[in-house]
Amino acid sequence: MLRVAIYDIVVFVIPVIVVGLLLHELSKRVLDRLPRLASTVLYVVTLYAAVWVWGDLNDYRELVLIYIGINIMLTVSLNLVNGYMGEFSVGHAGFMAVGAYVASVLTMFFFTGAFDKPAVIDTSSEVVIAAGFIIALIAGGVAAAIAGLLVAFPSFKTRGDYLAIVTLAVNFIVQGVINNMEFIGGPRGLNGVPLWTNLHWVLITTILALIAIHHLVGSTFGKGIIAIREDEIAADLMGVNTRRVKMVAFLVSSFIAGVAGGLFAHALAYVNPSTFGILKSTEVLVMIYLGGMGSISGSVIAAIIFTLLLEALRPLAVLKWVIIPLILIILMLYRPQGLFGYREMRLNLGGKFAHKPNYQPTEATDGAVGD
Repeated sequence: MLRVAIYDIVVFVIPVIVVGLLLHELSKRVLDRLPRLASTVLYVVTLYAAVWVWGDLNDYRELVLIYIGINIMLTVSLNLVNGYMGEFSVGHAGFMAVGAYVASVLTMFFFTGAFDKPAVIDTSSEVVIAAGFIIALIAGGVAAAIAGLLVAFPSFKTRGDYLAIVTLAVNFIVQGVINNMEFIGGPRGLNGVPLWTNLHWVLITTILALIAIHHLVGSTFGKGIIAIREDEIAADLMGVNTRRVKMVAFLVSSFIAGVAGGLFAHALAYVNPSTFGILKSTEVLVMIYLGGMGSISGSVIAAIIFTLLLEALRPLAVLKWVIIPLILIILMLYRPQGLFGYREMRLNLGGKFAHKPNYQPTEATDGAVGD
């Protein structure tokens, strides 16, 4: 593990930092002259190339990158509820479990011939597999969103610690129901899930999730989410439909968690209800508080750091769950707002010269001011 870390630092991290520092001014000038859309495409292509080069070296690195993408989706989706809306949900893994099982059952039933029945759809075509996988992920997300209603409706009457108890109860309810469903394996879990999750799927879904959350919280409707965090009673008095806003926030958050669960199941080829317990929900909470509440950038950075930290401490086995909580305690003592804390990392998306004004501002004269 130490050799791999040293190798990555020497071969990847240091050269990237050096090249970034040398090309900082040049890249800034180029981005300033590009339209916003072209700059965004350039960022995405560069990110994809960097992730693909690092992850294509071996299967383990690709799996780590898949975990990072899934954790980013989980963190940013829960941050919508806990960070932007100011609620306190601690059962996010339950929605992940719903998405994982629904997507897995659909792909196994229709494509692999599981449950003592022949496959319904031929898997010889890559296009058919891709379309089926997309439908299964969406179905898992929709099922998780419906399960999110179990939290959305109680949120109309409860907040804070009481809502946390409700979400925790929902997490246990989901686990209990799955444990008692023998036709999907019960407590033994579900084997034979097709290995369809790869770096392409995770990267695309992660970017779409980030774009969706960014546009939601930045919209007029999203301002209502933030208003509920600041003062729900005042927001209601000012005309914000707080029930509708809460409903949408919980549905979107649960949907993204369900899609992440579907990707997670198809990355491991096995899904077990014990995976989605309170420990998994706690991991997501740790990533939120590490990155900072109400910050998409913080969620992304924290998910990356936390996932890499888990992998680095894997040789310590159970002891890693002693070290990680200690890190969280130190963070809460000296940096309670997290790494970002209601702030965002700004990217130079260009567009500076894309739309030039048709007029030239003139200096106001004393006569004009008097008029």
